Amino acid sequence: MNIAISNTSEKPIYQQLFEQISAQILKGELEGGYCLPPIRQAAKELRVSIITVKKAWEELERCGLINTITGKGCFVAEFSSDEILRIRNEMVIKQMVSDISYYKSFGLTIEEVIELLKKAYTV
Repeated sequence: MNIAISNTSEKPIYQQLFEQISAQILKGELEGGYCLPPIRQAAKELRVSIITVKKAWEELERCGLINTITGKGCFVAEFSSDEILRIRNEMVIKQMVSDISYYKSFGLTIEEVIELLKKAYTV
């Protein structure tokens, strides 16, 4: 598990944790059955609060990416390649819906958004 926390990011630390771990799961870098470090250990290693790590782990579990087994730990869920694609697409669409509301507030057309997305994607 590879995590880089940015204290200068606008994103809360728990969200940075969630996004990085979920990306590693969905890209297959963290395989099904992988045991995440205990919350206290992860908090200590990352130099963040236990509450922050707990919130990220809870979000991962809410999305079905990990399973908690009482007394044993948190484990990456097992997925077929179809399930990984479905979950990834659901997460991306959820973010896009939020972003699109923002773009619409500027009066951008879909064509303008696509053009700006193409420019931003290559940066």
